[in-house]
Amino acid sequence: MRHSVGIRVFCAIGLLIGSLALFGCPKRPEVMQAAPSAPGPVAAPAPVPPPAPPAPQVAETPVAPMPPAPAEAPVVQPAPPTPPPAAAPAPSPLKDVFFAFDRNAIREDQKAALNDNIGWLKVNTGAKITIEGHCDERGTTEYNLALGERRAKAVKDYLVKAGIAADRISVISYGKERPFVLGHDESAWKWNRRGHFVIQGQ
Repeated sequence: MRHSVGIRVFCAIGLLIGSLALFGCPKRPEVMQAAPSAPGPVAAPAPVPPPAPPAPQVAETPVAPMPPAPAEAPVVQPAPPTPPPAAAPAPSPLKDVFFAFDRNAIREDQKAALNDNIGWLKVNTGAKITIEGHCDERGTTEYNLALGERRAKAVKDYLVKAGIAADRISVISYGKERPFVLGHDESAWKWNRRGHFVIQGQ
């Protein structure tokens, strides 16, 4: 019995020692070298694409500088339209009658002009007239106003005697205030001693 126990102990010790020996020193891992592969057909290198052509150089067009903005022109107001010139008055168909110095009698050489005026008034029966009496510059203002009135009335009387209605004729005196010709001698005075006809309406 005692011999059997010893054998078991011995076997256990041996088993223990063997296990320690087996597991106590781990093996170094072996590095496996890959076997060289068998040479096969060599693949042709991939074709290299040709380089892209360079982009064409576009010549840069020089850009002209922007012109400066024009200065605003001042606003000019249009000038008002020029009125048409006044039409010159039509010449009177009636003629003036001239007098001698300081006289109001109708001169013989003036009757032809008066007769022409009478003919016109008989044709233009609707016309009314004013006879202006004028004097030269000699004498006072009051004297010449009275003389001018006598001259205008003398002309009116001549027309009425010829058949012109008195209500178609009016008279007025301006004396020496409205000379027809300026001057201080007979060359001007003879034109200012007159009876002047003005047509008032037809």
